[in-house]
Amino acid sequence: MRLLNIAAGSLLIFALTACSTSPTGRSQFLIVSPESAIQQSRGAYSQAVEAIREEGQIAQDPLLEARIRRIAGRVVTAAVNDFPRSANWDWSVVVVEDDETVNAWCMAGGRMAVYTGLFEQLKLTDAEFAQIMGHEISHALANHTAERMSRAMAIQLGLIAVSAATDGSQSAGQGAELLAQVALELPNSRTAETEADRLGMRLATLAGYDPEAAVTLWQKMSELGEKRPPEFLSTHPAPNDRQARLNAMIPSMRSLNPTGSKLPATEIIIVN
Repeated sequence: MRLLNIAAGSLLIFALTACSTSPTGRSQFLIVSPESAIQQSRGAYSQAVEAIREEGQIAQDPLLEARIRRIAGRVVTAAVNDFPRSANWDWSVVVVEDDETVNAWCMAGGRMAVYTGLFEQLKLTDAEFAQIMGHEISHALANHTAERMSRAMAIQLGLIAVSAATDGSQSAGQGAELLAQVALELPNSRTAETEADRLGMRLATLAGYDPEAAVTLWQKMSELGEKRPPEFLSTHPAPNDRQARLNAMIPSMRSLNPTGSKLPATEIIIVN
């Protein structure tokens, strides 16, 4: 009973204190702070890179690395201009040699991964790749990592309370840990995806890339998905109206950078 009271009390405290506002002005439920998410992502990134290295999948392609560094670096410059707190992030990217996997991601704190399948399967233009990086970087800027971790922690606390109310068995505790891990790997919410679409399009445009590429990118994603759903789509739900919504944003985005002038590229560490 004491454990149940503690768990219930913790849930109440979190519910009362965990409301926060995202950098884009949206209300967020954050048990895990953005700073904690960055710290925990540092260790997770190291483990992910080590696993990629052990599989011999770190790409060794100087031309591709230069392209990624140039385009992503410009998007990062736009991100730092809009969100100065990210100037001190550890901006880095590991290029994964996997032509079958169409995916990219950015953890809290600016640690990224790009899979060669993006280029092999989609034949990306520079502007389309900029849209991908803008979208992924936006997830980090908008504290979506902390948001997903908070959701997982809330689920875990809820299961602890249920376990304490029943028999408090070890298996229930193990189930809480497992479900929390699953929650961390679930896709972002549709709200978070829409937020990343808009912010990512803005960053790519400010970096100097045509916003229309957001539409052509998702057209390519949809066409590829008809043959074989890419990994990117498994973590980025695409509602039927996504292309229409992106297309409607093009005029306002283009007004941000009418001449398409390119920003200088922030130096990004390529992980080898």
